[in-house]
Amino acid sequence: MADASVHTPVSKVVIPVAGLGTRFLPATKTIPKVLLPVVDRPALEYIVEEASRAGLDDVLLVIGRGQDSVLDHFDRRPELEAALEAKGDKARLDAVRHSAELATMHAVRQDEPRGLGHAVLCAQRHVGRESFAVQLGDDMIDPRDPLLPAMLDVQRRYGGVVLGLIEVPSEHIHRYGCVAATPTGETFDGYSAINVSALVEKPTAEQAPSNLAIIGRYVLPPEVFDAIRATPPGAGGEIQLTDAIARLLYDGMPVHGVIFTGRRYDTGDRSDYLKAVVQLAVERDDLGPEFRAWLSEFVRAQ
Repeated sequence: MADASVHTPVSKVVIPVAGLGTRFLPATKTIPKVLLPVVDRPALEYIVEEASRAGLDDVLLVIGRGQDSVLDHFDRRPELEAALEAKGDKARLDAVRHSAELATMHAVRQDEPRGLGHAVLCAQRHVGRESFAVQLGDDMIDPRDPLLPAMLDVQRRYGGVVLGLIEVPSEHIHRYGCVAATPTGETFDGYSAINVSALVEKPTAEQAPSNLAIIGRYVLPPEVFDAIRATPPGAGGEIQLTDAIARLLYDGMPVHGVIFTGRRYDTGDRSDYLKAVVQLAVERDDLGPEFRAWLSEFVRAQ
């Protein structure tokens, strides 16, 4: 198995979005969490745009019941476009068309939320026997610090599995999957690549083999689908993707990681979501100057 999927070109990306968004209730009672706006664009649009910039223009959304609006966001809206065109509102017209031009969008329904591993398994028919990428819809990577291109380069170099990783404080490691690893001595787009020798899902600080946490970016071989089927429910009673990757590693599949040191926004957490909105808003040419001045004055008044 060690040679499986080496040099298999990657063109497809799977984005699981079927979560219930309970941390954002009641807003997410009728609006999928990934459609909540980060300034004036849904978080998911940033994710799909990231994939498109990396050359992944075949996107499969794994949606849940009542989430058809997630796919609808990437459809054309001729009546809205016509109204904007008639008003001469080119900026908003371009913004509305942008989401429909990013990629070829597909969707598959996950019948019930049974964990990330199960969500990825729902993509098997679409993916087939190709390697593919996975992006989590609440993990935004700043476009100035792209991560996917480096991960795809590592996959072309080594094959197998590639994980996006960050260093986190030991008191936060229980929130993530964690890896034990050794350096490869190579860098890709300025990010260090490592050999992964073990994976643990949501360990305690005492159990964690390192402070390297898995974030929402993966490049996976098609063999992962059989590994997921063979993986029993783990942490939280869910089928964990980390456990399936650990099974592949045990069976001889190469697993590597790319240590990300750029800007990242966790829009799945309410506090971090607000931080992401503020950070991106103050950097906008159209909003930033006025908003930054107001923000400075607001902070001084507290």
